[in-house]
Amino acid sequence: MKVLLIGSGGREHALAWKIAASPMLTKLYAAPGNPGIAEEAELAAIEISDHAGIVSFAVENAIDLVVVGPEAPLVAGLADELAEAGIRVFGPSKKAAQLEGSKGFTKDLCARYDIPTGAYGRFDNAADARAYVERMGAPIVVKADGLAAGKGVTVAMTLDEALDAVAQCFEGAFGSAGAEVVVEEFLEGEEASFFCICDGKTALPFGSAQDHKRVGDGDTGPNTGGMGAYSPAPAMTPEMEARVMREIVEPTMRGMEEMGAPFTGVLFVGLMITQTGPKLIEFNTRFGDPECQVLMMRLKDDLLVLMNAAVDAQLAHSSARWYDDAALTVVLAARGYPAAPEKGSVISGLDAAKAENIEIFHAGTKLEDGGRLVAAGGRVLNVTATGGTVSEAQRRAYEAVDRIDWPEGFCRRDIGWRAVERERER
Repeated sequence: MKVLLIGSGGREHALAWKIAASPMLTKLYAAPGNPGIAEEAELAAIEISDHAGIVSFAVENAIDLVVVGPEAPLVAGLADELAEAGIRVFGPSKKAAQLEGSKGFTKDLCARYDIPTGAYGRFDNAADARAYVERMGAPIVVKADGLAAGKGVTVAMTLDEALDAVAQCFEGAFGSAGAEVVVEEFLEGEEASFFCICDGKTALPFGSAQDHKRVGDGDTGPNTGGMGAYSPAPAMTPEMEARVMREIVEPTMRGMEEMGAPFTGVLFVGLMITQTGPKLIEFNTRFGDPECQVLMMRLKDDLLVLMNAAVDAQLAHSSARWYDDAALTVVLAARGYPAAPEKGSVISGLDAAKAENIEIFHAGTKLEDGGRLVAAGGRVLNVTATGGTVSEAQRRAYEAVDRIDWPEGFCRRDIGWRAVERERER
């Protein structure tokens, strides 16, 4: 079958790498792709915001399945436009993608279906939001309602921080994403990411991961899109997974179907494991980045088979099998990230870094004239390794990192530290 993959980041490179291994595949295209994806797919120079161009390409090339990587085109309705043109698509409709596109929508769904999450308030004006913050006190969390490229969330430890975050939202710091604000309870515990592949009725558990959002070692500094991740997440025991399915995922699937927006695609469940059990922090409606990279390294089954089963509403008869090894990915970022990453520096040594247990996924790279690989974004490479333990995967990943020649790049040196500490204590 012919597949078109939408996106250009590390997540999409990992998806391309896994899809390319499927015996079902006859041709893989990617739009717009990147130099790493180009090793697995034929690139099409179409931007992810060009929905008409994507639909035309899919029709003209008789694409059998479109796989949408990023959230923005899903929230903007790309899956609906493809479906209207008779193209099969792996990804939720615009209405179902509200689970990520509107934090207020998700919180209201939780309230309606008794899904455990933090207490919250929704506001369309600064005065009411400020009053709520002052009444509840700090610590507290302030979120722009819409998509803000991972930058619209403030975990405020003081009242002044929270009030400043409210002001930023309503003063336009996040554009239209901040026109509404959700203010919610600060939850304590351990974060984990849990994934399901969904077909509108059935949600198939699809692994867990834990990422590292802050830019500096020891979880210090500003939040980023993610500086690394590992899988599986130790907090997601079989018992905890069963609770998350029963208390969060199943009522969500039921609720979305009842409101006429059955959810298909990937449901990313962002969790806080508290003393009283799992609570929902947020939903995403696509694979995480860099969580996708570690999941693809551990997945034993054919991803394309599972995606087709989801599109054809056949997941009730499917299962996902995993290698026992742990996987860990380290993000190499450009100097200045996340505030003002420096672009254009030359990267070399990738061939020297590759090994049997290593994959290097491109996130923000481009090829210059003459074939030189240069940094073209904030998060640039995902150095991903497997091992019998998280400690072993971590060691292999950093050994590969140290073989890459890129003086202008940096990374955290402690990805996976929680799991490594657990392994040492055993």
